[in-house]
Formats: sequence, C-alpha cells, structure tokens
Amino acid sequence: MNPHLSYNRTQQTIASTVTVAGFGFWSGVDVTLEFRPAPAETGLVFLRTEKDQEVPIPADVQYRQEVPRRTNLHANGTHVDMVEHVVAALTGLEIDNCFIWASTSEMPGVDGSSMPFVNALLNAGVVNQDNMRQAITIDSTIRVAENDAWIEVRPPKTPGTMSLSYQLDYGSNVPIGPQRFSIDVCPSSFQNELAPARTFVLQSEADQLQASGRGLRVTTADLLVFDENGPVNNSLRFEDECVRHKTLDMVGDLALAGTDLHGDFEAHRTGHRLNAELVRQILFRHNFSSTLADCA
Repeated sequence: MNPHLSYNRTQQTIASTVTVAGFGFWSGVDVTLEFRPAPAETGLVFLRTEKDQEVPIPADVQYRQEVPRRTNLHANGTHVDMVEHVVAALTGLEIDNCFIWASTSEMPGVDGSSMPFVNALLNAGVVNQDNMRQAITIDSTIRVAENDAWIEVRPPKTPGTMSLSYQLDYGSNVPIGPQRFSIDVCPSSFQNELAPARTFVLQSEADQLQASGRGLRVTTADLLVFDENGPVNNSLRFEDECVRHKTLDMVGDLALAGTDLHGDFEAHRTGHRLNAELVRQILFRHNFSSTLADCA
C-alpha cells in the first residue's frame, strides 16, 4: 500500500456527449471536440481518428511533448496540441473520466480561456461513479527551477486541498505589471475565478508569430493582446486576468499527474515545462507510477 495515497471522493464523468467547435490558434484549422462519458478508472483520454480507427492519447505527463508556449501530447503514433485549457476545464470541475474526441490535432482556442469548455461540460451534466478517486498528499517540499523561474509544492496546510499561488513579473518596460494570485481549487472557485481568464500575448510577440506564419487567423477579439497602453481592442475580465490565466495553466499542467494532488503550490514566472517537471518529480518521490523511469 502506498502511504501517500488517499481516497477522498467518488470519481466522476459526464452524463451525456457534448461538443465544442472553433479553430486552433496556432494552426488556424477548424476543429470540433466531442466530450464523451467514460467508465471509472479511464482517466482523461483524447481520441484521434486515424485510418478509420480511434487512437487514444492519455492526458498523462509521460506523453507530453516539449514545445514552446503550450502543452502537446503524443502517443500511439498521433498527437493533440494545446490541450491545457481543455484538461484544466475537466480537472477544475473534478471530471476524472472522459473521452475527448478531436477532429484534428489542435484544440479549439475559442475565447482563449477554459470557460466555453466548462459551460459545455456543465450542460452535459456531471455524474458520480462507483469508484473512489485517488489523491497524492505531498509529504515534503519539492522545487524545480530554471534561472529566475521556479515552482514548488509543500505539504498542504489544510488536509485534502490543492492551493495554488502564482507570482507574475515580467520586469520593467512591459505593459503587464507584477501580479499575484492565490486560490484553493475546487469546482466553484475554478469556475468563477480561473476558467474565464484568457490567454494573453504582447503585441510584439503576436507580430513575430504571425510573421512566421502562425496564428494568422487570430485577432485581438480572440485573446488578450497587450501594447504599451494595455489590451488592444479588448477589455479585461479581471484586473489581474494575466496571472489568473497562468494559474489556470497550472491546473491543466498539474492534471497530467493523473491523480488529485493535495498540497500547497507556489510558482514564480513558471511555464508549462517546469510545471510538467514538477509533476514528474511528485510522481517519482511518491512512488505513484512504475512508468516514470522513462520520463523523469
């Protein structure tokens, strides 16, 4: 028996199939997602149709690909791209088992947040299942860092909870000032405080991406683009929307553990790669998976 594991709630799936459509922010390709109910112990599994067969891609850290600015997964000869907002929506609502069929590789960017996925999943309905959900309780501090970016987790002050704190600081001469946000994650707090927070980018970064042929279909109406005066042709949903979105990304990345994580997480300027590395360290330290030797 693993002494770090506990079982605090029942597993959940959705009651019916529901779809979300849009286009990929990177590729510009139209895409339809189909969220489907899944049996207990399935986990979150993306499906791609290849040669008339549905190929599974589990939302698991061992299948993560290293790419800039997003979280991609590759397994069984196929891949899905920019999955973090989809996975965050499912995990934030405590939906543990779900098939996510995608008509093409990149997830729809929709409005740059998780809210369209949350709304669809709530419309489908969330239902309890017979099996209990596993959780790892952090027993000692784990920290990963690179230059001035870092993320760490400590044992939870409040047992059975996940607490997230993010410090955003891009330095001087940047239109996005320092921001800090903290939250105890549960379905209601995720839905109200994190899910609406949108992807953001500097105008200079957007120009560079489009000059390289990426993001050509995206406009300032689709996400937050910042110039020296603030958001371009858009308005903030929260005064600190940028740091909330980085915290949203943490939810999606930490979900690649494949289990609930009970601990107090604190991050400074971290991104998808360091988030994933912390997940690997957590699983390794707590003896959660025998497959970690391949990816740690």
